[in-house]
Amino acid sequence: MDASSTFQDTLPLSSDALLAQLDDWGLPYRLHTHVPLRTVEDSKAVEGQFMVPGENALRVKNLYLRDKKKRNYLVTLEQSREIDLKELGAELGVGALSFGSADRLLQNLGIRPGAVSPLAMINGVQNDVQFFMDAAAQGAEVIYMHPLVNDRTVVMKQSDVMAFFDRIGCTVTWLP
Repeated sequence: MDASSTFQDTLPLSSDALLAQLDDWGLPYRLHTHVPLRTVEDSKAVEGQFMVPGENALRVKNLYLRDKKKRNYLVTLEQSREIDLKELGAELGVGALSFGSADRLLQNLGIRPGAVSPLAMINGVQNDVQFFMDAAAQGAEVIYMHPLVNDRTVVMKQSDVMAFFDRIGCTVTWLP
């Protein structure tokens, strides 16, 4: 199975259910559908279709990581930011980091590879996933993210993303 909305009903929480929850909480978003995006390069190829000129937007890449003590982390960064896992582990104070498996990703964040997103913390908080976000998000007007599937993108105001984290009880640790 891929990470598109075609298979969303096999996830612990479907993309449709997440969007309905955002609606219920009064957290507005713009929804865009597109071909499945698996990489930052894929995203860059289509983002021009729905970017608003002059909008102070943060487009992200997301890393699901584990340390040697089997603790899980979701790290959300500005999509062009270079990252060294060894340096990141030292910065987070957790030692060596490695990518988590597809099975653990589904178990801990309720998503498949290619759809990793800060919105997956709706599942991650229940599984003790620690969340780190690029401090660049603090200055963004809007943030572009997948809503648990990789053939959809939601655009939310930064303040609404923070309200989402508050609603689900997710602590955001900012990365400089």
